Amino acid sequence: MGRSRGGLTTKVHALTDARGLPIKLALTPGQTHDANGATMLLTDLTDGDIVLGDKAYDADWIRDRIEDQGAAPNIPDKVNRKVRHCFSKILYKERNHVERFFNKIKHFRRVATRFEKHADNYLAMIKLAAIRIWLRVNESMA
Repeated sequence: MGRSRGGLTTKVHALTDARGLPIKLALTPGQTHDANGATMLLTDLTDGDIVLGDKAYDADWIRDRIEDQGAAPNIPDKVNRKVRHCFSKILYKERNHVERFFNKIKHFRRVATRFEKHADNYLAMIKLAAIRIWLRVNESMA
């Protein structure tokens, strides 16, 4: 997300609920691996939670962190994995809710174009967009 060609690239990491509403948000520099964002997001999980992630999050330490908190990881194995883990394709289809969240925040011009030069300001704009998404859902429920 953000401009590329040598400037202002940022990866946005999100933890959402089953409806695609954001719970936690984090930023990492564009050149870092996706798994580095997992350390900020995978805290305070509860028993019975199921964490859906893509292949970029297929690491033993990520799976251990999820399982230590009583949650279950549903992450597809990378091709080069020797030991295969339990994986449900049916549950994995629900990961599209996270992708829908990213699509929704890209509708906010300030987030999509990334005018902010500092990561803290950019994260604040993303959080404001997330608040607007939460408000839309709660407003329609009344």
